[in-house]
Amino acid sequence: MFTGLIEDIGIIKNIEKKGNAMRVLIECNLDLAATRIGDSIAIDGVCLTVVDLLPEAFKVEVSSETIQKTNFKEIKKGRKVNLERAMRLSDRLGGHIVLGHIDGIGKIQEIYKDANSIRMKILVTKYIIKYIIEKGSVAIDGISLTVNECKDNVFGINIIPHTAAHTTLTEKKVGNSVNIENDIIGKYLERFLLKGGNNRESESKINRDFLNKHGF
Repeated sequence: MFTGLIEDIGIIKNIEKKGNAMRVLIECNLDLAATRIGDSIAIDGVCLTVVDLLPEAFKVEVSSETIQKTNFKEIKKGRKVNLERAMRLSDRLGGHIVLGHIDGIGKIQEIYKDANSIRMKILVTKYIIKYIIEKGSVAIDGISLTVNECKDNVFGINIIPHTAAHTTLTEKKVGNSVNIENDIIGKYLERFLLKGGNNRESESKINRDFLNKHGF
């Protein structure tokens, strides 16, 4: 489990293809003294397992399933990635609950400046957008962010200077893909309250009228 608060920006130093899977070497400035083989680290929001440790780097195994479901299919040497180690029970939950299980890929539609911040609009699938609400939380490449606007299949976020300086978002360009993880709370609500909620293709019945009726 993670919080969506990025600890460091790593650099992909090497990629070893192993059939449909691969091992990736990531150089970083994290203090890896307490990290063990088998530990989880979120890389651009994807929860991966450490399989080897070096003084200032670590290796992770990336399965074919992960490659197909995330923007790891576009991974290249030299790419910068957001890093977050799994949270401890004693940690503050400064962002929101992030599992490192990507729901899908979004495409950046627009980037523009707004005072000292950066605005970004992202196009996603119908399945992803139904769990996104204004002022709700979403993880983009592992970063916990607040949704500013949501219309049709596009949602917008505001990137403050601190987030811009400590994540890879300023590296992104229009047309780039990003990993999206929806807030887990919305998915659990749908599953528990709706008949057929385990069917991803079913239309969600959770709307403003439903929430008002139930006291939200």
